[in-house]
Amino acid sequence: MTRLAPLLLLAPLLLAASAPVPTPAPPLDSALRQARAEQAAADARTRRFERIAAGAQSDAARLQARQAAAAKARELRLATVKAGQKPRFCPPEGKHSLGSDEFMTRLEAIPLAERARIDMTEAMTRILIQKFPCPAG
Repeated sequence: MTRLAPLLLLAPLLLAASAPVPTPAPPLDSALRQARAEQAAADARTRRFERIAAGAQSDAARLQARQAAAAKARELRLATVKAGQKPRFCPPEGKHSLGSDEFMTRLEAIPLAERARIDMTEAMTRILIQKFPCPAG
């Protein structure tokens, strides 16, 4: 038993040496850099989302202005017809549409000097005059 005694005393040391060594926590500086990088990425995503949302609001405002101008042009046309005068444009019966591409092309066809002095209702009226001219006579 005396021969085993030194081995028994060394056994805990041998077991401790063979146990897995825990991974040390990253230094504070490294953890802080990683947290800052994650925060910067989150901030960039937030800014991107805000730009997209602002663009959608801007698009909605432009569409609303275009619809309001079309409604006003229609009101003016109906008032002209009701007064017994010749309207500036004559759409056929039924529903009509004006796509964004067509609208922009026709809007850009209005000379720059005139665009600077007319409002959207007049621009829409001019577009509708081109799209739905009244018969001669």
